[in-house]
Amino acid sequence: MSEIDEAELKSILSQVEDRHDAIMTIHPGAGGTESQDWAQMLMRMYIRWAERKGFKVEIVDLLSGEEAGIKSVTLTINGPYAFGYLKGEAGVHRLVRISPFDANKRRHTSFAAVLVYPEISEDIEIDIKEDDLKIDTFRASGAGGQHVNKTSSAVRLTHIPSGIIVSCQNERSQHKNKATALKIIKARLYAMKKKEQDEKLEEFKGEKKDIAWGSQIRSYTLQPYQLIKDHRTGYETGNVNAVLDGGIDNFIKEFLLVKKTGVKTVTGNK
Repeated sequence: MSEIDEAELKSILSQVEDRHDAIMTIHPGAGGTESQDWAQMLMRMYIRWAERKGFKVEIVDLLSGEEAGIKSVTLTINGPYAFGYLKGEAGVHRLVRISPFDANKRRHTSFAAVLVYPEISEDIEIDIKEDDLKIDTFRASGAGGQHVNKTSSAVRLTHIPSGIIVSCQNERSQHKNKATALKIIKARLYAMKKKEQDEKLEEFKGEKKDIAWGSQIRSYTLQPYQLIKDHRTGYETGNVNAVLDGGIDNFIKEFLLVKKTGVKTVTGNK
């Protein structure tokens, strides 16, 4: 994305939250290993995108699949306008390909849901009572060395009134993991509060739909042809490898422009 494009998009990102860091969660849909592998591919795509922009990415919580892929992941992405850029990625993403897990080489369709929240800065008051929190500790299961697995440093926080549950295990310190989990709960509570105020939930986490056929915001077709198409904007490209390697700037740009003008792309970049 050129500097001119960056400047144009930042002028569109006028909401206070657009300047904030982003919290992203990815969940596979039904389909077991196939969808879990797709969720991991999406995680890599967003991490690569963030790295290209010089943003800092941390994996806060990761639950691996039994055979391959992931069952869920929570990322924090820190950089200027991180939430503003990524808010349009919220929704269901659909993959069509020849399954690497199918001995008969049949074509499979997989789904994964992406949720995006703005990280809440200290100047925004989100009051959470200590009595409203249930705190559980457990041993971290991810990569963190022997020290992590010897102690119950991982933390799971449950906000009882809302039912929000957040786990964090990326730090060796239980105190730091609790602080990170609390930060994510505040972000999600803030998103809920904004929904109640202006009924614009899609600004923060996308429309809540089933992770299944017909609800996708974008389709990634790898076989029998190669094409990635955003169903909200009409933008499409055949350069699937570049996109899956983090080249999603054009999709971000088109989404923000369509949100501003209401005019969809007539033809994409094939």
